[in-house]
Amino acid sequence: MATARFDHATRRFDTSSAPAVDSLDIDIADGEFLVLVGPSGCGKSTSLRMLAGLEPVDSGRVLIDDRDMQRVAPRDRDVAMVFQNYALYPTMTVAQNMGFALRNAGVNKTDIRRQVEEAARILQLEDLLDRKPSQLSGGQRQRVAMGRAIVRRPKVFCMDEPLSNLDAKLRVSTRGEIAGLQRRLGVTTVYVTHDQVEAMTMGTRVAVLDKGVLQQVAAPRELYDRPANAFVAGFIGTPAMNLVEVPVAGGRALVGDAKIDVPASLGGRDRIILGARPEALRLVGAGEPGLELTVDLVEELGAEAFAYGHSDAGDRVAIRLDRGHGTAVGERIRVRHIDAEVHAFDTETGDRID
Repeated sequence: MATARFDHATRRFDTSSAPAVDSLDIDIADGEFLVLVGPSGCGKSTSLRMLAGLEPVDSGRVLIDDRDMQRVAPRDRDVAMVFQNYALYPTMTVAQNMGFALRNAGVNKTDIRRQVEEAARILQLEDLLDRKPSQLSGGQRQRVAMGRAIVRRPKVFCMDEPLSNLDAKLRVSTRGEIAGLQRRLGVTTVYVTHDQVEAMTMGTRVAVLDKGVLQQVAAPRELYDRPANAFVAGFIGTPAMNLVEVPVAGGRALVGDAKIDVPASLGGRDRIILGARPEALRLVGAGEPGLELTVDLVEELGAEAFAYGHSDAGDRVAIRLDRGHGTAVGERIRVRHIDAEVHAFDTETGDRID
């Protein structure tokens, strides 16, 4: 077990362009499960590779157990990496691939078999231990690669979108198994994904990156309830938070013909970005103040539904509906924000207004 730290770590691939990772500063506690999430090209995989020693750090530092890794080779960092591709030995069986690092470390055959079988059970590979990688599906190969990292029990797990090749059902069950295994082993884990649902369900904390810059690092619930800026607000949550630029007057936001109390000090601003989760809107009657929408799509999910619509001004808005809602595509509806559940962001910086 170990602590890890990005100390203003920066990586540039081209000195004439913006850094791929720009002064990343995160402390990762011993045994923590930290998830790096963000859109493609945000620098999350590059950050992971810097920790594993597969990318150099151009400025700042990466530390494991308070030791600067600048001159430490990847093989000497005691980090187990799970890549997006499989990187399996084609001539070895599944069991041999999973136990390869243990054999190199001189672990006896009985312990190797026990640890390989434990990992195989977690990853649903028990019946595949004698097969070669060429006899496996893509998802099975990825699980073997994960098993190879698990059996090593290193100081730090580094996982780069390890579930990307699994089907939807297996992906859900496997992420639960990974999170449970990590808690039992207590191994510090840094996990990269573009899937914010995966991030929110697995991470002790989640770090959101955009264009190489850390936007916020917090527990999943805090990210959802108190996003630091409009980017985090729009990225975290399914469906995403509704973000609409609106005028303000007398300390209240004007949305359609409704006046919404904003739980923030607006500091003389005459416009803000108003944020509201789909569950922070409610349907209102034709004569009540609100925002009028044309429904473009109704997404039925069984216990609940979501309606997606647009206003006459072109703003896109999603609202959560109860079962038996009766809302149809093409219908005109009116919605109103629940005052206590809205968020305010600056129109220029996107930062949260408190």
